[in-house]
Amino acid sequence: MPPRTTLGPFARAVRRIVRSIPRGRVLSYGEVALRAGRPGGARAVVRALHQLDDVPWWRVLRADGTLAPQVAREQGQLLAAEGHEARPGRSARRRAR
Repeated sequence: MPPRTTLGPFARAVRRIVRSIPRGRVLSYGEVALRAGRPGGARAVVRALHQLDDVPWWRVLRADGTLAPQVAREQGQLLAAEGHEARPGRSARRRAR
């Protein structure tokens, strides 16, 4: 079994925030970064999500509400399973509060 990477405070905050997004709701990478205490840290959220395997990553979208092309099909299917309409290239915003 490979050793687990120790998560820093920002990645732990991202984990907590993303886990708290209700089913059928989404946040942008920037909104997650802001809530985690790093305004302007959207790319850092992406990096943190790559480290985390225990979060509903599909509930985090681009600022304009579109899905990233690299994961759009899978992300759209996971959001649809939660009753959220999302398609690649189309806004899928239904913000979490």
